[in-house]
Amino acid sequence: MKRETAEKITLLAFAGYLLVFFLLQFIIKDREFSARENRYLQMLPEFSFESLFKGSYTGDFEDYCADQFPFRDQWITLNARYELLSGKKQTNGIYLCEGERLIKPFTAPDENELERRVQAVELLREKLRVPLTLALIPDGAELYGEQLPEGAPNDSQGALIEQVRASTDIPMADLLTPLREGKAAGGCLFYRTDHHWTTLGAYYGYQGLSRSLGLTPRSLDSYNRLTVAGDFYGTAYSASGYTWVAPDSIERFVDPDEAATLTRYDSAEGTEVPLYREESLQSKDKYTYFLGGNSPRSVLRGTDDSLPRLLILRDSYCDALAPFLLEHYSEIHLLDMRYYLGSPEEYARENNIDQVLVLYSVANFCEQNSVFALAE
Repeated sequence: MKRETAEKITLLAFAGYLLVFFLLQFIIKDREFSARENRYLQMLPEFSFESLFKGSYTGDFEDYCADQFPFRDQWITLNARYELLSGKKQTNGIYLCEGERLIKPFTAPDENELERRVQAVELLREKLRVPLTLALIPDGAELYGEQLPEGAPNDSQGALIEQVRASTDIPMADLLTPLREGKAAGGCLFYRTDHHWTTLGAYYGYQGLSRSLGLTPRSLDSYNRLTVAGDFYGTAYSASGYTWVAPDSIERFVDPDEAATLTRYDSAEGTEVPLYREESLQSKDKYTYFLGGNSPRSVLRGTDDSLPRLLILRDSYCDALAPFLLEHYSEIHLLDMRYYLGSPEEYARENNIDQVLVLYSVANFCEQNSVFALAE
């Protein structure tokens, strides 16, 4: 009798638990956007028999239930804490490391895949009439890999860069050496909660590029370093449940030149905007403070028309780096091949480009299919 009573109590408690969360699902207003995860959430899909029979409605409804689960953010945090206590060292591929640094380890592609990506750069170089330099940016998994838990998988980005260097005669800028030197000198070169480099890290990248491109870089102490935000949470934070870690700070080194301009071509008509987007500092995606974030095409123009024109085929790491280069070029053209549909070779010819720089993080170079668009 006692056993039957206990089973009934357990069953009723479970049924009550399901009922409460079922009711909360309809009482709590659905959210369109998750600021913590920095993404749009699945809204209630519109029902139709066609979508039901195709199976798309079922999948969308499952995503809707997961995204709109009551107290979703709190449950994600609770789950992350539970996994840490149970001995699991990562959540969604993100490791919580020493100093509350969040690191996604690097997995190198196989040799054939890497060769195909290098060949895309080689094909572009053959078509161009101007010099091309390749620069691969090692990220925080390389610079701070020693902070990962013992046994965490993490391939060497330095070794991969050397593998690329040995496989091609394309001139390559060495960014790893100055980044290592910068780390030894102190300071944070990559955000703890984001995959991008900090402005200080971008400065050391600028040093490495300068050595390769024949430029004389400014000294670090010549900049007026200004902290513009102290509450930045980046992509690693959004992808994990480690919501208790401290935020990052964002710095600006290069003071805006009133005579310099930035034109973004998010549509056919270009729009002149500030180099630094102040309103981004009030949003979740604060990294878009630099140049306004991703754009198919952007053009920075300096004040000295006698200087050469540079074309950078780039990813988002370039946003924090480009302002350092502006004083060395009359124009810096930025193409993001994820969104730009034209030919980079034709673009270089039509815009009288003097130098071309292919600038990708190691991870993006190995993963993004936009690399193959370089050869088209």
